[in-house]
Amino acid sequence: MESTLIILRGNSASGKTTTAKHLQQHFGRGTLLVSQDVVRREMLKVHDRDGNLSIDLIRQIAEFGKDKCEWVIVEGILYTQRYGDMLKNLIPFYHQQVYTFYFDLPFEETVRRHNASPKRNEFGEDALRNWWNPQDYLGVDGEMILTEDMSQDDVMETILNKVKERK
Repeated sequence: MESTLIILRGNSASGKTTTAKHLQQHFGRGTLLVSQDVVRREMLKVHDRDGNLSIDLIRQIAEFGKDKCEWVIVEGILYTQRYGDMLKNLIPFYHQQVYTFYFDLPFEETVRRHNASPKRNEFGEDALRNWWNPQDYLGVDGEMILTEDMSQDDVMETILNKVKERK
């Protein structure tokens, strides 16, 4: 089985997790979803700092999925400074069968989305501002930018059309 890796990155409250879950549901059984928040905050309970344990574990889980799962989705803020080398090393590991998407939304839009989400009581605008890292592109060939004017349906259609091109 040839596996395809989809990387979804962007600031907090930009729509990455929602999109990843919709993609997993669309692709169906055996689709591996690797969420940075789950690995870092729930499994390991570590802070998002340089060299934190989640970087290696995300890589190991994504590598585990290769040739076992048709689709592997890695999603999270995944700052380029911390996670960039790991993500860039996954591209040749997946024999270039990788699609990278970056949710590039203005800060005000992420605040609006956050305030409409169930996580609104977990943290507020100050935390969003502290985590804010605009235009943190990975800078790899084919990286696609997803913008605020795209609805969830538009985002899904864009991703599914892109992965269909190569399959």
